[in-house]
Amino acid sequence: MANDHIRQVLYDIESGAISAEEGYAKLKLAPFEDLGYAKVDHHRPVRQGAPEVIYGASKTKEQIEGIVNSLLSHCPQNILITRLSPESADYLNERFELFYDPLSRIGIVNRTEHITAKGAIVVATGGTSDIPVAEEAALTAEALGNHVVRLYDVGVAGIHRLLSNMETISAANAVIAVAGMEGALASVIGGLADCPVIGVPTSVGYGASFQGLSALLSMLNSCASGVSVVNIDNGFGAGYLASMINHIGA
Repeated sequence: MANDHIRQVLYDIESGAISAEEGYAKLKLAPFEDLGYAKVDHHRPVRQGAPEVIYGASKTKEQIEGIVNSLLSHCPQNILITRLSPESADYLNERFELFYDPLSRIGIVNRTEHITAKGAIVVATGGTSDIPVAEEAALTAEALGNHVVRLYDVGVAGIHRLLSNMETISAANAVIAVAGMEGALASVIGGLADCPVIGVPTSVGYGASFQGLSALLSMLNSCASGVSVVNIDNGFGAGYLASMINHIGA
């Protein structure tokens, strides 16, 4: 981890193993590595507690490979790649120990289970069609050290399915509500939960849903307090935010 690298340099200076000038030379190279096509941020764990995440869409498989190698030099596990194509996943799988979920298109290099926060994050979906976005959120949160509970297909068309899980919802530190159509799930959960609710509108729905715009506007106009909203189909953003909430005070 970058934190461990900096800490070790400071220990070495304190003990006299290296001079202050040598320590400065080691640290000044740490902020980022310029690969030409990417500037890899190695101080992200120091500032935010998690390494840089690779957005796989529109990157070549060779570019992703180079960024992964750079990140692994400072962080040996749980390198997260979002929107990773099956073709790029096959390529990376031949070069790294890669976990790949084709449903959410999440890839994780050197995936290692680790829990760094005491609480739980609940990921709930309105329907089965919302699961790809929900899994992007859930796998992101897990890679960042959280215990995740999945409640899928608990939408308002059959509200009893959601109400039967009230104990689980009440115990959560954050709830991610993933829904398309009219996006009502976020408001309903927001009226039931005593923790922050993150609404994720999805592009699931018929014509007048406008590829998720209807759900987005519904969630933004929620009458329930404590509901925040990320962009359409942005499961990663919701998972990351929920992790930050869950790690407060950890």
